[in-house]
Amino acid sequence: MGTDDAGAKSSLQRGLAILRLLAGCNEAGARLTDIARRLGLTPPTVHRILKTLADEGMVETDKASKRYRLGLDLFALAARAGNAGNLRDVCRPILLRLSATLRDTIFLLVRSGFDAVCLDRSEGPFPIRSFTGDIGGRVTLGVGQGSLAILAYLPAEEQEEVIRFNLPRMQGLGFLDEVYLRTEIARVREVGYASRSTGLLPGMSGVAVPILDRDGHAVAALSVGTISERLNDDRLPVVVDILKREAATVGRQINPFDPVLRRPASVLGGASS
Repeated sequence: MGTDDAGAKSSLQRGLAILRLLAGCNEAGARLTDIARRLGLTPPTVHRILKTLADEGMVETDKASKRYRLGLDLFALAARAGNAGNLRDVCRPILLRLSATLRDTIFLLVRSGFDAVCLDRSEGPFPIRSFTGDIGGRVTLGVGQGSLAILAYLPAEEQEEVIRFNLPRMQGLGFLDEVYLRTEIARVREVGYASRSTGLLPGMSGVAVPILDRDGHAVAALSVGTISERLNDDRLPVVVDILKREAATVGRQINPFDPVLRRPASVLGGASS
């Protein structure tokens, strides 16, 4: 093998090592100096490789935090290789079917950092208000049934991080203290759905179930928003059963490389910002 070939192989191996390292980080990513230290490389070498990867869309950087993370193009490439539709495409016919069957508005929510984003919705005949509003709207994780269903089924460490970060953001919602939030999370885990009416939206009620990946962690939620009298004690179990069956169907089709699950706001074209 010639010198040029050996150098190209070495750069490729280092690039793959960086991608593997970033894949093991959470959404916040990692700083250049941390990457260099963990891989035993010099910062200039890591910077050069990161620049090449960024030029190809394989990594991206947060200008505020100076952290690097895997890029959307990498997930899109992996998704195409798996020949699987993204979550929004998979769920669209389900949302239409649910809204026609239940005659209520159905929401598809996904996690975006410390928030939940409305990725899609299908309107029912009853005029309603919701926490997320239209497609692209966002709400603090833990506020509203859909985002609570996601929060309750996050991995334990991530859940704790979200709770610590979001509690100060909830202070304006008087009832949402830490005891209440943790009690609700435990309740959702016990029954498998979120349905408690908070009173924040008078006359409105909702119920949501998580969409779980193969590890039993929530990547999204199916949520019903309706007027309060339509979710009485008799109807609620029926709605929950229907939602759980549809969520299980979606869970079996989840593509872990789906860019929608990684950067929903970017996929929506910034609509949720």
